[in-house]
Amino acid sequence: MDLETVRWFLAVAEQRHVTQTAAELRISQPGLSRAIARLERELGVRLFDREGRTLRLSPYGEIFRRHAERLVAEEKAARHALAQAADPAGGEVGLAFLHTQGTALVPELLRDYRREHPRVTFRLSQGSSEHIRAAVAEGRADLAITSPRPAELAWHPLATEHLHLAVPAGHRLAGRKRVRPSEAADEPFILMRHGYGLRSITDELFRSEDIRPEIAFEGEEAATLRGLVAAGLGVAIVPQGEPVSGVSEVVITGAHRTIGLAWVEGRTRPPVVEGFRRFVMARADA
Repeated sequence: MDLETVRWFLAVAEQRHVTQTAAELRISQPGLSRAIARLERELGVRLFDREGRTLRLSPYGEIFRRHAERLVAEEKAARHALAQAADPAGGEVGLAFLHTQGTALVPELLRDYRREHPRVTFRLSQGSSEHIRAAVAEGRADLAITSPRPAELAWHPLATEHLHLAVPAGHRLAGRKRVRPSEAADEPFILMRHGYGLRSITDELFRSEDIRPEIAFEGEEAATLRGLVAAGLGVAIVPQGEPVSGVSEVVITGAHRTIGLAWVEGRTRPPVVEGFRRFVMARADA
């Protein structure tokens, strides 16, 4: 069964006359008759009953018409969706990103891109670096803004951020310009959970400094870590962010993270996705 024959069936069902329908479709009457007969053989039922010189749908034809209309509508919707996806000035981009990039970098990118491409829409998702990596690898997102670099994905660095040690106001390290991780080795640490990029960076920093931290709490957002530091539960390693009352932040010597754009190399990207990818990379390289 092909969709062209299904469309011809619907046209005959509406016109109730093979000759008139063939003329309207600009095909031969014998060709149309053979196509309808072929469809009936495939389905194993008679679709039309003849009444004089006209045709009327049989009970089986009435049933098939409802499904045929849905088939044709779905095909039309699929073609429309494909046309939209192939339009570089429109369509949708699936973007996954870290929570910490949701306050400045991502909003700025979307605002500036949509200023020039107002018909482009974005399907956004936030999560841990592990969640983001899986979303891109499995095709649930087209691109990701994440850190550190996912080993199996293509990557373009966007920005490098210094990491800070967040301590309660009045802490012995508050007010310092810089601090080494070892200077806070005896403090209780409030850390991100495993699966978050910042946690893997922090763990590597601890290993390089031979620090075995006392863990007071494991959270899922940098804002939570800062809030618990303000409450006096410990200290935290955090990226650059909005200051929090009751928290003093000191740059950690030699500690940083690189934020980058990630995607699956070799996967077909619609023009709208490729356009945004190139925009983000060019902006980072400017």
